[in-house]
Amino acid sequence: MIINKKNIRLAEFFGCFGLIAFALFLQHYEGLAPCPMCILQRYAFILIGVTALISLPFPTKRFLSQIFSWLIILFAGLGSGVALRHVWLEHNPPEIFDCGADLGFVVDTFPLAEALPMIFRGTGDCSIVLWRFAGLSIAEWALACFIIILLTELIFLKRK
Repeated sequence: MIINKKNIRLAEFFGCFGLIAFALFLQHYEGLAPCPMCILQRYAFILIGVTALISLPFPTKRFLSQIFSWLIILFAGLGSGVALRHVWLEHNPPEIFDCGADLGFVVDTFPLAEALPMIFRGTGDCSIVLWRFAGLSIAEWALACFIIILLTELIFLKRK
């Protein structure tokens, strides 16, 4: 298989699609309720996947292709930031356990300026690790995936 921008974007799309499908499997069939940070990471993967899919018909050396690369870098960077905070909370849980409100309630009830700090503050839900694979939590796997996407896009952007 040739490693080119189109194949990378296909891999990003299918990878993000697979990650979201697995997250939904864990939620609906294994009973693992996502915390607000998990939801934000899902949004980042969805944005990356949709951007990768939309970018497929555009030539790789055009200005628009670079815009798509920068959008994917932005979404992967934002997702990495949320995942990094999530990993930090898992390793440094807050002293006071607070379940907090779910993401939908916070966003619907409070103005954005108040909702964002509540979401990123992290609740007790975000600090509990309910599932591991190969010794890593879901947040740690998400961080690794975001970093791989980020580095891949940066490498291909630099190669032009």
